[in-house]
Formats: sequence, C-alpha cells, structure tokens
Amino acid sequence: MRELVVLSGKGGTGKTTVSGSLAVLAPNKVMADCDVDAANLHLLLQPAVKETTPFRGMARARIDSERCLGCGLCLHLCRFNAIGPGYAVQPTLCEGCRVCYHACPRKAIEMVDHVAGHIFLSATRYGPLVHARLGVAEDNSGKLVAAVRQEARRLAEEEGRELIITDGPPGVGCPVISCLSGTDLALVVTEPTLSGKHDLERVLNLVEHFHCQAAVCINKWDLDPENTRAVEVICAKRRIPVIGRLPYDERVMEAVKNARPVVQDGSGPVVDSLLALWDEIKSILMLNGGRNPASQDRI
Repeated sequence: MRELVVLSGKGGTGKTTVSGSLAVLAPNKVMADCDVDAANLHLLLQPAVKETTPFRGMARARIDSERCLGCGLCLHLCRFNAIGPGYAVQPTLCEGCRVCYHACPRKAIEMVDHVAGHIFLSATRYGPLVHARLGVAEDNSGKLVAAVRQEARRLAEEEGRELIITDGPPGVGCPVISCLSGTDLALVVTEPTLSGKHDLERVLNLVEHFHCQAAVCINKWDLDPENTRAVEVICAKRRIPVIGRLPYDERVMEAVKNARPVVQDGSGPVVDSLLALWDEIKSILMLNGGRNPASQDRI
C-alpha cells in the first residue's frame, strides 16, 4: 500500500482539483480529505455518508464550584483569559493546557472531554472517502488529521487497497506536519507567481525536513512561462522533479461549478496533462496502475 498526499503552500492553487482528478484515474484506492478546517473534496466527489464518528479534541478545564475556594490562582495563571466571572471556564477560550488543573490547591479543576468535530466514512462512485468536519472555534485540526489518516489506512488495509490519496491542508502548519509522517510521496501543487514560488519553497523545506519524497505540479503554467521556469530552477536545485504542468483552461472552473472532477469532462490539454501526471505518479510509486473503470464514462 502506498500513500500520496497532495499539498500546496497556500490555498487556491488547484490542490483539490488535482486530488479529485486523481481520485477518478486511480484504481483500487481510498481517498482522504485532510483539509479538515475547510474540507471541500466532497464537493467534487459527491459522497454518500455511511458512518459518522465523533472526534474528541483536547480536554478542557471545568471548575467544581463546591470545591473551589476562590483563591484566584487559576485566574492569575491562565494565559488565555479562559476563566471568567464566578470562576467559570469559557470553553471557546480554554486551550486545554492543564496549568490550572495542576496548580489548583483544592483539586477543584477537572479536565473534561468534548466533541470537537466528526469523522465521516462515505461511499463515492470512485471508491471510499474518509473526511471530517471540525467544530466551530475548534483548533485541534492536527489531531483530527491524524485520526482521518488512521481511519483511511485501516480501511485500505481491510479492503486490500493499493493506494491512499490524501488531499492535504494548505500551508506549513501543524495539520500539514500531521499529513507527512509515513507518506510515500508529497505532490506539491503550485502556481507560477511570486507568492507561489515563496510558498512552494516553504512547503518544500517542510517536506525535506521530514525526509519525505517530493514532486511538484505547476498549475496554470502557461499564464507566466517566465515564473514557471523560475519554479523549475528552484526544483532543479533541490533535485525535486516537476512531474506535472497543467495549462490554464476555463473548463476547470466549469467542472468545479458542476461538482465534477475535470477529467470527466472530455479530452483537452488540461485533461491530457492530468493523465500524464497520473502516469508519472504511478511510475514514482511503482503502482500496478491501469485506469479506474469509473473514469471510462468521463468522455
């Protein structure tokens, strides 16, 4: 079993468009949407939810008013201003750091689990999808990413799937770090812009720090060939292959509006480029390959 994670240095580079198309083309796989703060792969794949599991985030403090002496020590120590009038903990401000819990001389503070989001196991026409939704004002997304990946791996092992395709979160924060451990290939999607180059280098630094194999796909490369060449130079210096160059095509946006992966909308330059990208990925991961039968109706 192999795991491919699709990343980007920032949002809006076309990462989910690429992930959705790979979901059509790849056979015998499980898909995972680990962009749990703003999950959107399900918008393209139109899943039917089969199972829902509550996700419990970091425990939060709760003060037992009967045991509390009102000494003010917890109020003084809390750096998140989570303890309000009457020594009541405000759940949306508590970070679960446990400082008050350990400091309370009366042991009047307990740490209480709470539901921070939900994990969904869904069926799509392209195969199973594991995705999640984080609750309002929750910030344990790195932990939730790990839970989504764990469920996707469990499902892949049970069903004998060859590949896990993970639509990762943008940026370089904790959720991205949580996506990288144990992955076989990080495909970084970027754009030929100044900010695109900057963000590409940031995410490549992170990928290299965790000793992950990386490859790059340049989206809308033909909008700025000069910056495309600059991206290729960056990758060449790092000995990271550029395995995809996707041209600008208005049909991509039309496909997104119609909630369909673009590879289902017939042939054309961008579809041909996505097919070539998938061939490169198969070669790197040494997959047995072949096209998903579900992709045959894309034309």
